[in-house]
Amino acid sequence: MFDIKFTQRAIEDLQVFPKAEQQWIVSNLESQLAEDAAEETEDRRRLHPNGPVEWEIRLGKVRVFYDVDIENGTVKIEAVGKKFFV
Repeated sequence: MFDIKFTQRAIEDLQVFPKAEQQWIVSNLESQLAEDAAEETEDRRRLHPNGPVEWEIRLGKVRVFYDVDIENGTVKIEAVGKKFFV
């Protein structure tokens, strides 16, 4: 089980969203990343290992970028954004 932590930047990113959407994003992250944050799925993919972040998860039009520390059992949310174009 992973402990989810938000960087200051990710917290600032979240504050752009309406309160209800913030709660929806956090709830989805907790349910989807708490168990298997380092496993690829249809909505979760591994990016370049030497890039600024290693993982991306799609929550509808919301994109969340994060790193996983398996040894310490933590997921560090680095950035949250919204995809505007299809």
